[in-house]
Formats: sequence, structure tokens, C-alpha cells
Amino acid sequence: MLIRRERPEDVADIRAVTAAAFSGVEHSAPPIEPDGAPGEATLVGWLRADPGWIPELSLVAEVDGEIVGHVVATRGTLADRPALGLGPVSVSPVRQRDGVGSALMYAVLGAADAMGEPVVVLLGSPDYYGRFGFVPASGLGIEAPDPAWGDYFQARPLAAYDPSVRGKFTYAAPFDRL
Repeated sequence: MLIRRERPEDVADIRAVTAAAFSGVEHSAPPIEPDGAPGEATLVGWLRADPGWIPELSLVAEVDGEIVGHVVATRGTLADRPALGLGPVSVSPVRQRDGVGSALMYAVLGAADAMGEPVVVLLGSPDYYGRFGFVPASGLGIEAPDPAWGDYFQARPLAAYDPSVRGKFTYAAPFDRL
């Protein structure tokens, strides 16, 4: 498996993997486009066109020349300071539980840390994301965009993290369109 940056020719494959990964998932966003793909597939395209897009943090997992996974982190803010919002994380259903998601997570967190980013937040399962160092964001004084998210809104401090920065996290604007 190779983890690498997204290339322009990967866009259709990323959409297909994202659509397959979120299809039929309980908490996936409803379809927005006529093809019926879950909203997460459309969100990635919206993010790509947003000023919050960070090309270095849009990574694919490739096996034998085939895209089997994708992760993206985009610019958000924490108390009006730069921070990252992670997601969607997508793995082709036939490759789930093969370590693809873990490889993508370690790669994007390592890249974000190397870029000097302070913190990454996400909305997801505490049981799954805890293995990557994510903790409930509220424990760090980071407020979710929606308080109902509770402990599913998580944060992962990186080397440049300043624990005195506390307040509300805001995702890149396309997240508000879902």
C-alpha cells in the first residue's frame, strides 16, 4: 500500500471510494446530487473548491494502482486561530479492516504535525479514533459546532498545540452546507 497526495486524475476515484464507504452508513449525510451518492462524496468536491483546502493534507491509499482510501484535513478555526478539521475518511468497503484507514490516519496526522499545525478535530467514534490519540474535545476546552455531538467531537493535539487556546471550533465553510 502506498499513501500519497491526491492528484487531479484521482478525483473521480476518490468520489467513488467516498460514496461506497458512506453508502448505507447510519450517520452518513443524505444525497445532494442526482447520482444518489452520500453527501460526504459531494462534500469532498466542495472542500476542494474552498479556501480551506490544503492540498498537502488530501491523501489517498493506493494498492496495485487502485485508489482504496482517502482522507482529508481542511482549514478550520479554533477561537479564530488556525486549526484543522479532519474528514471525511473513506475506505473502500472491500478493504475495510485491512489497515488502510489506520495508515491514512497516521499519515495525515504526521503530515499535519510536520506542517506545524496545532490541533486536529473530527466527529467520529471515540472507540475508533481514540487509538490515534483523539480525546473528547470538551476536555481540552474546545467547543463543538453542535453541542449535541458530545464526546463524538474529538481533538488530537499536535506538537505546536497551545493548551491556552480554548473556544469554539469552526469547520471550513462547505461543512455548513450538509
